[in-house]
Amino acid sequence: MPTITFIQADGNNQEVNAEIGSSLMQAAVDNVVEGILAECGGSCSCATCHCYIENNWIAKIDPASEMEKDLLECVTEPKDNSRLSCQVIITDAHDGLTVHLPTSQF
Repeated sequence: MPTITFIQADGNNQEVNAEIGSSLMQAAVDNVVEGILAECGGSCSCATCHCYIENNWIAKIDPASEMEKDLLECVTEPKDNSRLSCQVIITDAHDGLTVHLPTSQF
């Protein structure tokens, strides 16, 4: 199981084990990571699972779909490395992935 580190906006971090084939959002929800609200349950329709992928990991993650890109235009504090965690599917290659969370999802 890959280990993922979620870093809160205040600098606190939480390491979680993620199931291969699940989404980054599901790993956060399963491990009660604060800051990932996931109001739509992972259907790519609300953007309350917004996160920032550390730059050195971006190339190891499939690019965002057009639907995800459209939703990312609505998030607070968007950045070039913004993603919706429900759209990032965990693989073996993601062991050690570091994800930063925004100050707020709204």
